[in-house]
Amino acid sequence: MRAPDVTAVGEAALGWLSANRDGFRLGDEALAAHGSVNRTWKPLGELAQVCVCVLRHTDPASASHRAASDLLAFAWRQTGQGALFPELQRLEPFATYHLEVYAAFAAAGLRSPAYEEAAAVVARTRGWQVTEQDPNRRMSVLNSERRAGLAPHGELPAALRRTWLGGLPEPWSFERSAGYTLTHVIYHLTDWGLAPDAVPPHVAAYLDQWLPAWLDTCLEDEQWDLGCELLAVAAALPRLPDGDTLARAWEGIAAAQKPDGSLAELGPGRYGRTVPEGFRHCYHSSLMAAFAAALTAGRRHEDTAGGTGGAAGEDTADGGADRTPPGAHGRALVAKAPGGGSGGGPCRTGTRARPRAEGPPGPGAAPLRPRTLEYTPGHGQDGQGASA
Repeated sequence: MRAPDVTAVGEAALGWLSANRDGFRLGDEALAAHGSVNRTWKPLGELAQVCVCVLRHTDPASASHRAASDLLAFAWRQTGQGALFPELQRLEPFATYHLEVYAAFAAAGLRSPAYEEAAAVVARTRGWQVTEQDPNRRMSVLNSERRAGLAPHGELPAALRRTWLGGLPEPWSFERSAGYTLTHVIYHLTDWGLAPDAVPPHVAAYLDQWLPAWLDTCLEDEQWDLGCELLAVAAALPRLPDGDTLARAWEGIAAAQKPDGSLAELGPGRYGRTVPEGFRHCYHSSLMAAFAAALTAGRRHEDTAGGTGGAAGEDTADGGADRTPPGAHGRALVAKAPGGGSGGGPCRTGTRARPRAEGPPGPGAAPLRPRTLEYTPGHGQDGQGASA
């Protein structure tokens, strides 16, 4: 079976995202004590993460690379070129969402020394290290700590063993919520597709056997968002699935993509679901289409060129894998902050960092419980969504 033009699918999705970037702008709710981080910071962080991945796996001369570079610069400006991160950390020192969002920018070289200094202090506390988290959330935090230059407070393999995927469950127990947690386990384990060889052999063998069936099931039911996430997982494994499996899947995604480049989270499916319209119901699936397309095209290029398919880098002096993100075809990914700096500067989005007050926030200044990003399916619903 001849596969559709995966690169064209990704370029079209990035074109729609570029034209609709206003949907990612931060408003006043971004710093509100009881605002929804899943409606403000999560979409912006997802945009940044996908752009970083596209930049890693595409040629700098390509349309996808140029669009991703422009969107990443836009996303960084929304944070006041990093100025909002220290404020978020001050307001909610034990929340993880700002670290997870910041880590995407840090992976591209966009950094805030003030945020990293404050986050490092909190990360050394027992309160941070013993916080109870779902296993897949723990994996996200551990990988985010590493990407942000902090010392990870645990090991990814230990967290992996406690996940649904790490337990190698009966394949018939796969369902939608398990699918979304599975995909993110692989993203965190491989640093968003950068290190396919970080997937343990027994997990890779399990996915080699069952991922094609799960992918077919999702696409048959027109679950386009989860289908794209599973396609990204397929491209992040040590060995790509067979060509016919990928061709069928990408044919379905290409057919579902609208002429403007957007992709709905869900189609009518077997039971004639009503498909909602609007940015909130297609931004995430469009991001995932761009993400999966970049990973798939990048892996195909590496395989054709005789590369390793994204193996982890050489061990560093401290025993960890050096995963400084390479660009396409071995080029180094170097991102410059808009305006030439790596942080500071005013926020030009109508959201300003509040003046820093001495001491901890007063009563009622922050939520009683630290807020967190959510992995639950249904990205268009209020307060829900999967962190990309």
